[in-house]
Amino acid sequence: MRTGEVRYLLTDTFYRMTYTAWGDPAFPPVVCVHGLTRNGRDFDLLAAALADRFWVVCPDLPGRGQSDWLPEAALYQPPTYVIALAHLLAAIGRPVLWVGTSLGGICGMMIAAATGHPITRMVLNDIGARIEQAAIARIREYLSLKPMPVFPDLVALERHLRNVYAPFGPMTDAQWTHMAETSARTLADGRVTLHYDPKLGEPMRMAEPAEVDLWPVWNRIRIPVLVIRGEASDLLSAETQRQMEATGARGMVVPGVGHAPSLNDEPTISAIQTFLEGD
Repeated sequence: MRTGEVRYLLTDTFYRMTYTAWGDPAFPPVVCVHGLTRNGRDFDLLAAALADRFWVVCPDLPGRGQSDWLPEAALYQPPTYVIALAHLLAAIGRPVLWVGTSLGGICGMMIAAATGHPITRMVLNDIGARIEQAAIARIREYLSLKPMPVFPDLVALERHLRNVYAPFGPMTDAQWTHMAETSARTLADGRVTLHYDPKLGEPMRMAEPAEVDLWPVWNRIRIPVLVIRGEASDLLSAETQRQMEATGARGMVVPGVGHAPSLNDEPTISAIQTFLEGD
């Protein structure tokens, strides 16, 4: 694993977006983009599994992980993330494959709907052409926690993550510990909090929960897409996945999992690898 960064221009300032990368840069590139309050290290296990045949690049979206925070809450919107990711794609400079979890999938769809985009195949992890209102309300409630929770140590943070992210599905103790270690930001007094800018949830908190219609975006996409859905997901419904499959997408359901599958289990990793290889 290596680390790097790109600089992107937003309004009148350049900001850093960091990433971790796995595999040989000469291999076909795969860009893996995380969900709303997560970071690129969520893909460590998947990236390690793909690294023998792909160059896997996992950015921290603006305001998360090691990337720069933005000065205004209103900037934490998908168009901002697409601008940052477009700079990353320009730096890569060749066709890419895409794996996007939740928000990362929204960004992928927005890019893949644009003329001249470089994405050749895309995996959407528990995100689709319609986002359910109930899921928006749940996420809004979680982001409404104020102040940002603070924990005495990583053990306490891990307990919190096991509760909040239980819908991700079964994970080993080692995987939960890894999530805690890569989700922590150490404060001056030695305590730890979460790794993202507390402001990033404000745009969602300011609006009433409502379903999100992404069909106009989806209908512009002309590349092969694998849509992965957690069986118990409240964000991507079975009906929306079925409708997407009817328009040409390939579908997969991860049993016993909600929003969003962690992509850490062997069957899911194998399915993603097979799809990215073009089978």
